[in-house]
Amino acid sequence: MKPMQTRKEKVLKLLEDLDIPYEIHVHPAVATVEEALPYWQKIEATHCKNLFFRNHKGNRHYLVILRHDRKLNIRDLEQRLRQGKITFASPRRMERYLGVTGGSVSLFGLINDRENHVHLFLDAGLKSAARISFHPNENTATVVISYQSFLKFLEWSGNAYEFINLYEE
Repeated sequence: MKPMQTRKEKVLKLLEDLDIPYEIHVHPAVATVEEALPYWQKIEATHCKNLFFRNHKGNRHYLVILRHDRKLNIRDLEQRLRQGKITFASPRRMERYLGVTGGSVSLFGLINDRENHVHLFLDAGLKSAARISFHPNENTATVVISYQSFLKFLEWSGNAYEFINLYEE
C-alpha cells in the first residue's frame, strides 16, 4: 500500500512533472509574513503574501497575491469586483478550494482547484521579479521558482488571473 503524499510532496512532484526548476528551503512552521521574515533573509527572491477571500454570497473566491511588503487596499478590490463586501475565506473554504490550512495559503493551492473556481488577482509589481517564493501548501518550507516558471504554472492551472495595482503605497 502506497503512503499518502504530503501536500508539499504533491507540489514538488507537479513542479517536476511540469519541468519547473525550483529550490526549497525548509524552516519551522510560519503562519504569517512576519514570522517568515527571519527565514527569508538569505533567500534571494520576491516573497509573497497570499490572501484568500470570498464574496458576501460565498459563491465566488479570490486568491490575492502581493509582494510580502505590500498592504492590500481591500476597499479598492471590493469596488473593482462590484460584488459587495468581501471577507477572508474560512478554514473550511481554504481546504475545499485550495486544499490548504490557515497559514499555508499559496499559489500552489491551485493544484487542488480542478474546477478553476478561484480567480487570482496578482500584484503588478510581481512582473519585475526574477524569482518568486511561495509555501508548497505547507508552511514549513519556502519554494522559489523563476518568474517565467510562475507564469508557466499559472497557465497550467487554467485559473483566471489578472495583474493589478491593489495596494496602498
